[in-house]
Amino acid sequence: MYGTIAKLNVAPGKLDELLEVMKQYDRLGIPGMRWSHLYQSDDDPNVCWLAVAFDNRASYRANAENPEQNARYQAMRALLAADPQWHDGVVLQSIA
Repeated sequence: MYGTIAKLNVAPGKLDELLEVMKQYDRLGIPGMRWSHLYQSDDDPNVCWLAVAFDNRASYRANAENPEQNARYQAMRALLAADPQWHDGVVLQSIA
């Protein structure tokens, strides 16, 4: 598997809207997408981490290069105070 972890600085008062945007991903059936998780920081409720996994790097890249994904990203970005900090890589272990 391959994916990304991103630190998201949510704009004040925008967390509920971000959750709605993220729920859309589950309904879309994005090819190759295995799972996504959104975590909220105990230290700062406006900081979240997004973890996403795909079958492989090729399906991850295909999604990243899809214009529909760019539109989804722009909707998410509008709810953030800053650009996300992305960290892409191979998923070495995933336990269900």
